[in-house]
Amino acid sequence: MAASPRRSNVGDMAALKDLRWPLVLGLGALALARPVTNTVFDQTGADRPAGLPVILTVVITVVWVGVVGLRDIARPVLTLVCTGLAYAVFATVLSAALSPMLTGELQGPLAKPFAIVPMLLVNGAWGAAAGGLALLVQRARGVRPPADTADARRRDLDTGPRP
Repeated sequence: MAASPRRSNVGDMAALKDLRWPLVLGLGALALARPVTNTVFDQTGADRPAGLPVILTVVITVVWVGVVGLRDIARPVLTLVCTGLAYAVFATVLSAALSPMLTGELQGPLAKPFAIVPMLLVNGAWGAAAGGLALLVQRARGVRPPADTADARRRDLDTGPRP
């Protein structure tokens, strides 16, 4: 008997290639509201409300889930995992750019390289959790995954009106 070829949605490079990268990068950039808000509060000396980071995280998660869950995105979990990873990279770059100007020294993940992997893991997990919720939203709306990848690509890349 011939062995059947293994298929893995996550390991499939075509799956990554076919993601809506402008959406991934845009949602990742939206999450920069968290570090930017923290920086503004730190620089102005204003008291940051205790629950603000949690509130911002919840609002960003709701936006991520809403945007991906209410659209017919073929791979909502992978899309939001990549969004979380994009946010981690953006936040690292933002920290590297702003901290020397604002504090006179490099701070953040690049100053402590051992923090880079945990930062990627935490934000990837955040994206996975949001992606799972977006998938549930899609299923509740009756959206089912396409039968093959070609259908998924056509559907995800179609920007025209939906029937």
